[in-house]
Amino acid sequence: MTYKLSRRIFILEMLLAIASCTAEETLFNQSLQLVIGIISYGQEKQTVEKLSGFRKYLSDQLRAIIQIEPAFNERIAIERMKRYSWSLVFATPGLAAMAISNYEYSAIFPLQLNTSSRSIIIVRQDSTFKKLQDLQGKTIALGQQGSATSYYIPLYNLHGLTLASILFSSTPKLSLEWVRIGKVDAAAISLSDFNFYKSKFNSSVFRILFTDYHPVPPGAVLISPKIERKRVDMIRDRMKNAPLPLVREIKYIPSASPPDYQYMIRVVKRVAAIAQNLDSKPVRLFN
Repeated sequence: MTYKLSRRIFILEMLLAIASCTAEETLFNQSLQLVIGIISYGQEKQTVEKLSGFRKYLSDQLRAIIQIEPAFNERIAIERMKRYSWSLVFATPGLAAMAISNYEYSAIFPLQLNTSSRSIIIVRQDSTFKKLQDLQGKTIALGQQGSATSYYIPLYNLHGLTLASILFSSTPKLSLEWVRIGKVDAAAISLSDFNFYKSKFNSSVFRILFTDYHPVPPGAVLISPKIERKRVDMIRDRMKNAPLPLVREIKYIPSASPPDYQYMIRVVKRVAAIAQNLDSKPVRLFN
């Protein structure tokens, strides 16, 4: 009796294993196409090359057709995510908070945190500005919608002021150039971008007027709500077990929980309430 029971259990386990493999094989056999989105800031070729090893690994593991689609800046990235054109996104913090809040994307892994990722406002060294309130009636450069450090957080901090105008810069380097030549009175960028790009200018030209004290959460790998649940689990599993050199190259953390974006989501929602006024002149940053 014991022998028969053991044999039946063995057969049942074998059938369950076969069924599980068949289910996964069915998913594999269905035509799976994924588009990986990432912001490149004009470095499209380098970005595609950087992700090429990861694309091949994931394509082989999922038996899927995978494309890499760099976006020049956050504005273009938002349009792609609004249409759910991107399946996986290597998202900056502001873009991640906006996509989670507005388009139901989900964070599956954090990206490595840049320790100098704080929002700052830059002015010329020879300006007379000493505090944020001194920017009343002035012109400021912001980054594209979707950027935590150059759009959402500075607008959150400037709430209550009336500015002469806002100019939207396509890259952090262009924002610094506008400050240098006097096209704008101030510019909002990240501290990490400032440290990187100031070497391309005479760094004595600039001065940090304001630093936001809130640490910006890391970016995240996001996945579209249009991806089936079983495939989400498969993608997460393959990314979690990717070769270490690939993981280090594209800088996500497979062993960590997704970032907490609650504070950033509150910032995004508050800024959304005043965003309708940003193209007006003057710009009144209050409801």
